[in-house]
Amino acid sequence: MKLDLQLYRGYLNEQELVVSGHVFKSWAPDKYSIARKGVKHAFSILHMFTISPLENVEITLHFYDTTVTTKTLEDGFFRFTIPFSKPLKSGWHRYKVTCAVGDIGIVETDEILKPYKSKFGIISDIDDTFLISHSSNIFKKLYVMLSKNVNKRKVYDDVVAHYQALSIAGQDSDEASNSFFYVSSSEWNLYAFIEEFARLHNLPKAVIKLKSIKTKLTDFLKSGRGDHDHKFQKIKDIISFYPNLTYVLLGDDSQQDPYLYERICKIFPENIRAIYIRQTSKKQKENVQEVLKNMETLSVKTLYFKDSDRAIDHSKKIGIIS
Repeated sequence: MKLDLQLYRGYLNEQELVVSGHVFKSWAPDKYSIARKGVKHAFSILHMFTISPLENVEITLHFYDTTVTTKTLEDGFFRFTIPFSKPLKSGWHRYKVTCAVGDIGIVETDEILKPYKSKFGIISDIDDTFLISHSSNIFKKLYVMLSKNVNKRKVYDDVVAHYQALSIAGQDSDEASNSFFYVSSSEWNLYAFIEEFARLHNLPKAVIKLKSIKTKLTDFLKSGRGDHDHKFQKIKDIISFYPNLTYVLLGDDSQQDPYLYERICKIFPENIRAIYIRQTSKKQKENVQEVLKNMETLSVKTLYFKDSDRAIDHSKKIGIIS
């Protein structure tokens, strides 16, 4: 048996550190690869949804002089949430995780974010917010996933310019940046795909939060669908973890983003500066317009937009970016 140890970008504040990942039986040699095309790419995507998580595997985190051990949960997921108050420079720091099953051992590394001092935190959905995904048409969405590798997928016009401007909004240094979080109803199975897509398109480096991992081929047919309340919980956790930041939230109208963001605004009335909702169909939806009007009464600036150049102009108008 071979092992796969998948790590995700972690984050910390002045008191606590969070690192997570999955352990499962390896499905090599059919791992996802940007070089795969056609049928080989389609099989790689399908194999992402036929993994075998390993429960109760011992996992050890190594970060500077901190070493902590835990075990994986039923779905192979592990999360270290531990006290951590060591002074660190702002930016990204490497961490290491080790695990072993019998005589098989594995070591992987990834990064933890220590945010720069900043005014803003940016939380963005992924599908149909910056990555064109056709979420409202499940058959088209699945076809695109299977037929187009990450280097053939597209972003919306000007979305990268908007996100890059948001990343430096209010910062005095060229090196400093606002913290970005990508929170989506896509499953953890697609993490490597999303991470590579963001890198290829020069989107701001972000902590990525996804939905519970799937293990059956039939789950692929439901990818990104079902209950979206996990997004609400993850966004709530981020804002609670960094309560001194003012947040900009970006989403779209293809699923539940406007309603989730309305709930967030009601719970954190002092933390949300602006909400951006992308229009994904020919006409704006009346119920989304009503939700945004209600958020405006909570002193939150909103924009329901088709093209990202309008979002850029709006961010300038309300003083978020210069």
